[in-house]
Amino acid sequence: MTKAEFIATLKQEVPDVFATKAAAEKAYNAFCSILAKAALTESGTRLPGVGTLALTQRSARTGRNPRTGVAIKIPARKSVKFTPAATLAEKAHKH
Repeated sequence: MTKAEFIATLKQEVPDVFATKAAAEKAYNAFCSILAKAALTESGTRLPGVGTLALTQRSARTGRNPRTGVAIKIPARKSVKFTPAATLAEKAHKH
């Protein structure tokens, strides 16, 4: 689903709250901003029924250039990990 499709669906699902696409887009942008800020905190963020976004530390490791096969060092870094909620994972397995 694209951003435009999501916004159109949001407007359609809650027409009394989002009278225009602009209002739905403003809410979408605010939600994404809040979610990104929360995901980058120590505790992460949990969306019941959807999943958890948490900041994790990835260790340094050795990788390989797939074209040449030469070993390369991949430095340690932080990344955001998404873990689906049990109910969402269960629905995905049935789908």
